[in-house]
Amino acid sequence: MPADEDGVGIRERLKVKKCVKQLGIDSAGVLSYKIYLMTRAFASTDAGDLLKNSTLYREFQAEREEILRHKWFESEKQGRDIGFERALLDWMLKHRTPWRQARAASKGMV
Repeated sequence: MPADEDGVGIRERLKVKKCVKQLGIDSAGVLSYKIYLMTRAFASTDAGDLLKNSTLYREFQAEREEILRHKWFESEKQGRDIGFERALLDWMLKHRTPWRQARAASKGMV
């Protein structure tokens, strides 16, 4: 599959854009997915070490863990693997806002 300069496949990028448009995902959700793509591209560079030490990356990692947990629960319910993209979109639509509010409240950011 051909890739852009950041190492992300063109087909994957188009698939995400289509899902975002169909589901009406907010810009914060799009930003989360872009961060996910960036971390894949930076994984093997020196910039990756800088990224991994940032607060933004730690927040992304916490969100990613919640998405993976959601993927596991939903896959168990359906009796098959639903895939990361479907879990990501489902979690963002149903659970992201309350999760972020609870996380901010627990850190005293509200």
